[in-house]
Amino acid sequence: MEITIMVALVIALALFFDFTNGFHDTANAMATPIATGAIKPKTAVALAAVLNLVGAFLSTEVAKTVSGGIIKEGSDGVQITPDIIFAGLMGAILWNMITWLKGLPSSSSHALFGGLIGAAIAGIGIHSINFESLMQKVILPAIFAPIIAGVVAYLCTKLAYALTSRHDPESGSKLTQKRGGFRTGQIFTSSLVALAHGTNDAQKTMGIITLVLIAAGTQAPGSGPEFWVIASCAFAIAIGTYSGGWRIIRTMGSGLTEVKPAQGFAAESSTASAILASSHLGFALSTTQVASGSVIGSGMGRRGTSVRWGTAGRIALGWLFTLPAAGIVGALTALLVQTGVVGVVIAAVAGTGAVLFMFLHSKKSHVGHHNAVEVDQAGQAVRFRKKKKAMSVSSSKDEPKGEL
Repeated sequence: MEITIMVALVIALALFFDFTNGFHDTANAMATPIATGAIKPKTAVALAAVLNLVGAFLSTEVAKTVSGGIIKEGSDGVQITPDIIFAGLMGAILWNMITWLKGLPSSSSHALFGGLIGAAIAGIGIHSINFESLMQKVILPAIFAPIIAGVVAYLCTKLAYALTSRHDPESGSKLTQKRGGFRTGQIFTSSLVALAHGTNDAQKTMGIITLVLIAAGTQAPGSGPEFWVIASCAFAIAIGTYSGGWRIIRTMGSGLTEVKPAQGFAAESSTASAILASSHLGFALSTTQVASGSVIGSGMGRRGTSVRWGTAGRIALGWLFTLPAAGIVGALTALLVQTGVVGVVIAAVAGTGAVLFMFLHSKKSHVGHHNAVEVDQAGQAVRFRKKKKAMSVSSSKDEPKGEL
């Protein structure tokens, strides 16, 4: 197959992966404000899409990590081919679609790295991987970032409830405190998470496209992404974000813990801080892991709220299997495409068929903005039920006791 055709195919596949990354990770920014009623579902995804688009233009450090850090290339390394990158992307896309279908907020970033690493090992050899960069820029942030974000969210939630608690001056008992200000604050913090997501996740596809251009000899090794690459990746992830990803929003918004505005505010603040810091340092962070860790931390920080550890365990298993699962698919695809044009065609057709099958299968149990989070106005619903109960009690007191 001509190198130009293969490069065009890889770029198209990379942009489709960027699209799946967008709808897969919408929940990172918008699940908690939707769950608390801070933002309406459709408005939330539209806002996230715009801010993802803007964020993609703010930094290229992560893109440089992907294009020149994980796989050795150039005169001092190996010449990775577009075929290998194609195979890696296939592994990443298929794993993204599987976890989306199951509603699991797994890491699109680790799916990408796993697919690329598996394809490179199968197609070139284990010596093609820069394990030092992989450990520093991917593995260690994957371990520590969600833990740190969870601890920060826990402390912020504790602080938020402590600062806004009130006591009756006579009895000393706690009074019910309205925390509507946190619901308003969530509009800002969730927007910051969406902006941060654009600075980190959109760049991974920029790095992949830059890597294939380097492999094709049209760009110098070690150089950053060109403007047209940045712009196309920014629009691809923004369109994907706008399409929703409602299955994962449901898991993040109400599947892990019952989220209140103060918790959501704390979780989003810690998530945004961790992602922005990582983007500045060039860490290819899993924004999904950070967001999940923050939600769990905020749930532990509010008294009377329990974390649904069964759901958290399912998510942890998704994290654990993402790198190796995507790597296995990437490796198998790499072995197939190395047989020639026929192998590439078979891989492309099989991959397309698998994606279409999962998309059609998802229609059997449709999840959209209308049912992603069953109670999208959580605070108002709670107050309504309390008011109704109070009215029924007062009316029963007014009725004569002897009457039925």
